[in-house]
Amino acid sequence: MAVEVGDAAPDFELKDQHGTPVKLSDFRGKKKVVLVFYPLAFSGVCTGELCTIRDELPTLGGEDDVQVLAVSVDSVWALRTWAEQEKYPFPLLSDFWPHGGAAQSYGVFDDAKGIAIRGTFIIDTDGVVRWKVVHPPAEARDFREYRKALAEI
Repeated sequence: MAVEVGDAAPDFELKDQHGTPVKLSDFRGKKKVVLVFYPLAFSGVCTGELCTIRDELPTLGGEDDVQVLAVSVDSVWALRTWAEQEKYPFPLLSDFWPHGGAAQSYGVFDDAKGIAIRGTFIIDTDGVVRWKVVHPPAEARDFREYRKALAEI
């Protein structure tokens, strides 16, 4: 079942690239969240997208106001290696087990391939989805849309 704009964002708890549990609800009342689901670490399109987010992060409103959470079905160990290689300053969350559970709860899991499709959800400080975009695995998202959507919240 797909999550739509205006819906309460489904909560989840996933481990980041260091094995530390991260709950979406921990940011409620504190920061807007840019929740980015992507297919797989180390792939060309995913690397390009997350490097753009890394490089453009200051234009999203600052670390005090916005938290990026990037989610894939990769293991914690793969995510740690990738995060260190690319110097990602935001958490990479492992949706490894139950396999794709968080992506499924947002309606962005491809059962046939066993990976998330490219879904981005911007969640306000009340935990409500205020903007979303979904693309197929091979199609990159436009980062400028994130900035515009955050400015309108």
